[in-house]
Amino acid sequence: MISAGIGRSIIFGFHFHVIPQYEQGVVLRWGKLQPKVRQPGLIWLNPFSCRLTKVNMQTVVVSVPAQEAITRDNVTLTVDAVVYFRVVDPVKAVVNVQNYHYAVSQVAQTSLRSVIGHGDMDELLSERERVNAELRDVIDQPTEGPWGLHIERVEVKDVALPESMKRSMSRQAEAERERRARVIAADGEFQASEKLSQAAQAMAATPGALQLRLLQTVVDVAAEKNSTLVMPFPVELLRFFDQARSADVTAVMPMAAQLPTPPATATNGSLPASR
Repeated sequence: MISAGIGRSIIFGFHFHVIPQYEQGVVLRWGKLQPKVRQPGLIWLNPFSCRLTKVNMQTVVVSVPAQEAITRDNVTLTVDAVVYFRVVDPVKAVVNVQNYHYAVSQVAQTSLRSVIGHGDMDELLSERERVNAELRDVIDQPTEGPWGLHIERVEVKDVALPESMKRSMSRQAEAERERRARVIAADGEFQASEKLSQAAQAMAATPGALQLRLLQTVVDVAAEKNSTLVMPFPVELLRFFDQARSADVTAVMPMAAQLPTPPATATNGSLPASR
């Protein structure tokens, strides 16, 4: 083990470098950029004239701090997001920008405030996918060309609303639910009235159906053991008696016409004249 450590020190003493698989190397010789990008593996560089800068090619996650801005409909919101990006050109990432991690964070913050100011509150709450796509395009435009960075995706994590706005939205949602409940109840009453009208027409066409419905109602009420049932007098029976009485009167009228007429009586104290 001691000999291996000594050998490794000797090798790296001659300025050998190991580049991992997820990195690439940018070499400056006497301060001048070398066109060839060093790929992963073991490389050797002149320790006196060359300087190696390793660039991570993995996807980097940058958390955007919460930004407070005013929407287009004058609502103050606090929004935070997260940005996923990676280096696609290590030369531009080293030469054109001093610290691309910090640069991406600042661009994301300003772009987030700009997107909030151009949209309405309802759009930010309901159309997250569109807002994320717009943010990605706004951040990717100034970073991919000059800095060699590619913005893979941007996600809005949270949208904080003022307490007054939360209460207003709660009242609005409650009123909307109450409106829907009333509309559904009114629609049910309308449909029930139509069915009752059709049932009334059917019963009017068949008078016996009303009596059957009455008996069915009596059966339903009689199922309750703790209730007292009072039977109403059937209307049809009254109609039967009425029809029977009318028939009797009609039969008696011809018999009364055949009876003899009683003799006339004198009036004013005079007697009838004798023959």
